[in-house]
Amino acid sequence: MSRAGVRFVCSACGGSAAKWQGQCPHCSAWNTLSEVALAALGGPRSRAGLAPAALVTALGDVAATELQRTSSGVDEFDRVLGGGLVDGGVVLIGGDPGIGKSTLLLQSLAAMAGRSRVLYVSGEESVGQVALRARRLGIEAATVPSLQIASEVDLDRIIAAVEHERPRVLVIDSIQTLYSAQLGSAPGSVSQVRECAAVLTRLAKQSGISLILVGHVTKEGALAGPRVLEHMVDTVLYFEGDTHSSFRLVRACKNRYGAVNELGVFAMTDRGLRGVANPSALFLSQHGVDGKGGPVAGSCVLATQEGTRPLLVEIQALVDAAHVPNPRRLCVGLEPQRLAMLLAVLSRHAGVATFDQDVFVNAVGGVRIEEPAADLAVLLAVSSSLRDRPLARGLVVFGEIGLAGEVRPAPRGQERLREAAKLGFSRAVIPRANAPRQPIEGLEIVAVDRVEDALGVLRKS
Repeated sequence: MSRAGVRFVCSACGGSAAKWQGQCPHCSAWNTLSEVALAALGGPRSRAGLAPAALVTALGDVAATELQRTSSGVDEFDRVLGGGLVDGGVVLIGGDPGIGKSTLLLQSLAAMAGRSRVLYVSGEESVGQVALRARRLGIEAATVPSLQIASEVDLDRIIAAVEHERPRVLVIDSIQTLYSAQLGSAPGSVSQVRECAAVLTRLAKQSGISLILVGHVTKEGALAGPRVLEHMVDTVLYFEGDTHSSFRLVRACKNRYGAVNELGVFAMTDRGLRGVANPSALFLSQHGVDGKGGPVAGSCVLATQEGTRPLLVEIQALVDAAHVPNPRRLCVGLEPQRLAMLLAVLSRHAGVATFDQDVFVNAVGGVRIEEPAADLAVLLAVSSSLRDRPLARGLVVFGEIGLAGEVRPAPRGQERLREAAKLGFSRAVIPRANAPRQPIEGLEIVAVDRVEDALGVLRKS
């Protein structure tokens, strides 16, 4: 039953209900309602707009000016942001604990401190711990006099410090640790995260500060807190990668000032994160070779596209006889639901049955591939492993597979082919619709219409 002075707020959509229930009535999410006091649902400050108030203006009277960007000092970070930080822009970056979020931001602030005043506010570490990490990263205090640091979680005191210091770039690490004295709930609650993010976003828009918020993630990998948090900000970035691996990937999932799904690749070293300018060469340094340097079965190189960057990734497949009634289907870095569909197409239209086989598929290097253009590479790798016949050296493929067995084109096919030719690949199996009008030097193009035509490449290898 409902109680006076209490509402139940959904952590996924921010909607409220008078009493607790298992499913949110607004977004239909399960077990997301939490109890919040009515006094914590917002005051006059929370009802103000995020952007500065202005009179109604005709579109023709507005002067459209190009965005002024500030380089973060890290090229791969600039790529993901769309060219750099925007004045008044708000960036939310999330990732697993210990993956390198604070390290990347501290390196970026140190690079920008020579050009403008920056402020790093940590709610999880003391100023001594931040200084110690800066020393491990090789950041000398004498070379970055404009880099200011603070350890604070009170929202009002942070705003006072920002108004006094007037930084060009502000980093809050992390938004879940802040609290506002006007709310009665604990730090990290739905109302506190929403209120603190709204106030800081409003401050950034009105003063032109570039604001970067660090967010915690749940065990499912989503950003913790209300879903409205991602709607407030201009850019949402996710850190990806295994903490046991030296590679880190930063992916843009939302960007009002740049391309979505842009990817930045970093390598973790003893001096912090280092950008990888040519990740294709890094991922393919040992692709598809055995101990004697010869090709191995089950390996195929995919030319994928991440934002504006063409990327070559090795797709590995292992097919083995199943010893259980229900054969296993496992994908790492690819969509697992799509694998069952591709195996059905392989059986129906190419006559290659895997109903009694365990099938394991992996994208090497920790890359997560979501585009359907990886279908053809998956089928060729599976067929190669099943028949124990390696694909020819220097072969690269891409293409989407339809349920009728047709090979559909992929966007930006010319850029993928040029990247493959630059890295020394000599043959490409691609959809016929992606065949270039002008030949690409050093690259033989094999255009196919059907999946059975593509598997003919394996028989000729």
